[in-house]
Amino acid sequence: MDTRERILDAATRAMRDLGVARATTKEIARAADCSEALLYKHFSSKEMLFNAVFRERLPVLKEASARLHANVGKGSLEANLTEYALAAVRLYKDVLPLAGGMFGDPMLLDVMRTSFAITKSGPHQAVLALARFLRAEQRRGRVLAGADPDAAAALLLGACFQRAFFEHLVELPDDADRFAADLVRALAPALIA
Repeated sequence: MDTRERILDAATRAMRDLGVARATTKEIARAADCSEALLYKHFSSKEMLFNAVFRERLPVLKEASARLHANVGKGSLEANLTEYALAAVRLYKDVLPLAGGMFGDPMLLDVMRTSFAITKSGPHQAVLALARFLRAEQRRGRVLAGADPDAAAALLLGACFQRAFFEHLVELPDDADRFAADLVRALAPALIA
C-alpha cells in the first residue's frame, strides 16, 4: 500500500475513533507510520486530508444508485426503492459522526463546500439520483403521473437521514430493513402506479 493510501486509512480511523476535532495530523502521521512532513507532502492541509477522506473513503450511494438505475422498468418498484432506502440509512449512520465534526470546523466546512462545487458532487446528489430514477419510472407508467419525483426523493431520503440521526441519539430496535420497507410502503399510495 502506498503512503497516500496509508495516510487516508489512518485519517479515516482517527476521524471515526477520535472525532474530527481530536484527529490531529500528528496522530494520523503516527498511525500511518510516517512523518507529519510526509503527510503534508501528500495533502496541503488537514482540511484537504479530511476532504479526501470524505470523498474517497466514506461509503456512498453510488453503488446503490447504479443498481437502482439499472432496474428502471424491472422488478418490483417497491423492492427497488426499499433497497435504496436501506442503503441510505446505512450510509447516513456511518457518515453522521464524521459530518458532525465537519460542521464544527468552519475551515473544513468551507473546503468541503468548495470541493462539492468544483466536483459537482455533494450529499444532495443522492436526492437528485433518486428523483431521476423516479422520473424514468414515471415515463414508463410505474410512478403515478401526478407524483412529484423531487418531493418523493426528498421525503424518502430525509426520513432515512432522520432514522440514522435518531439511531445515534437513542436506543432503537435493530430493524433498519423493516424501517426501509415500511417507509416505502407508506409512500407507495402517493407514488406507485
